[in-house]
Amino acid sequence: MNHPLNSIRAAGMLAACIALAPSASDAAVKICTFPGSPSAALDRSVAQAVFARANIAATIVSNGIGEGDDDGVSLTELDKTLARDCDVIAGFPRSTVADASGGKMQFSRGYLRAGYVSIEAPGAELKEAAKRTIAATYASPAQLIAVQQHDVTLDLENTSASTVEAVANGRAQRAIVWYPAVVAYRVAHPEHSFTVATADSPYADWQLTFAFGVRTAALRTRIDDALTSMTNDGRLQALTKQWALPSQTASATRYLDKPSNASSAHVGIMLADANATRAGGFIKVANEGGVEPPSFEQAQTTHGKTLYSSSCAKCHGAQLQGVTAPALQGPAFAPPSNSHLTVGGIFTYMTTNMPADRPGKMKDQDYADIMAFLLMSNGYKPGGAKMTADSARASKLPLNAGPAR
Repeated sequence: MNHPLNSIRAAGMLAACIALAPSASDAAVKICTFPGSPSAALDRSVAQAVFARANIAATIVSNGIGEGDDDGVSLTELDKTLARDCDVIAGFPRSTVADASGGKMQFSRGYLRAGYVSIEAPGAELKEAAKRTIAATYASPAQLIAVQQHDVTLDLENTSASTVEAVANGRAQRAIVWYPAVVAYRVAHPEHSFTVATADSPYADWQLTFAFGVRTAALRTRIDDALTSMTNDGRLQALTKQWALPSQTASATRYLDKPSNASSAHVGIMLADANATRAGGFIKVANEGGVEPPSFEQAQTTHGKTLYSSSCAKCHGAQLQGVTAPALQGPAFAPPSNSHLTVGGIFTYMTTNMPADRPGKMKDQDYADIMAFLLMSNGYKPGGAKMTADSARASKLPLNAGPAR
């Protein structure tokens, strides 16, 4: 059973330490949160306390951003929200691979380090099929981290709450999940406990911040000063203590840039029932050395760049730098060596899951042209033959940085 993330009982536990903002007036700053985020209760509490400390009248807007996990909202949609419904967004997640720098927003310093972790449930009665199953949230950084695991089946869930529940109920041995979702689940289900390990990946480390639109950008300095003041007197720590990543966790589980002892590996992706219409069946990602990169033409990279700009850049960034989705250029995507992703695996994932708003909407050759553009952007040089969907899908080349990088 999935539990609405915006109705978790954490709000009651935090109420005792919330500093109420000044009475709202017509001129009060309107603050939105992501109602589908497991940290929504915390974000509201921190917003009220911080704006009160800054002596800025503010009110929480309950319907400014549509329902859903914050992983799935595009930068363009958020810019529109800040221009139309809200002045500030509380709980905006930023990381080095997705800093949202391509939009009109400005950001405060972080008020909580909140990342993706690996969890298990000691004593959970595992079904046989679950013993090599890892749960992850569909179309989120958790999926990008989990897809690099070897010899496992991935159970892709619709929400971070159901991802945690997959472990709690024994459907999966382990899950890669947004840590605030673990906190929220523990509050709603105190009978469950989990062991937590850090996920050592460029996609794992995030900060929750305040995002400001054009109308309220001038408030950023005052909010940063208030956050600094609350850090110095311990108030911010008191508000966020329950949600902070554990200072002592199990040994880090590394997901990127680590050599494998296996000569090849396969990852099967199993879509949860609720996702069955979004992508089909299983895909395999094989990693084998000594494989030549698939050839592609210069002309198709130009076409691929055009397609990328219209269908991918809003989330992955105009310069592939990552905005509300991870970067598609540089070591976080194509490390110098020992990548656990392959060209064929990335291509198959892309054709079945992207763009996130309409998976599989493009023609096969269009996806191949985008793949050619991504390869060129990561150091590979055009050759004499055109890349086709078949050649891209069949490629077992590990996606390391190309020779021009």
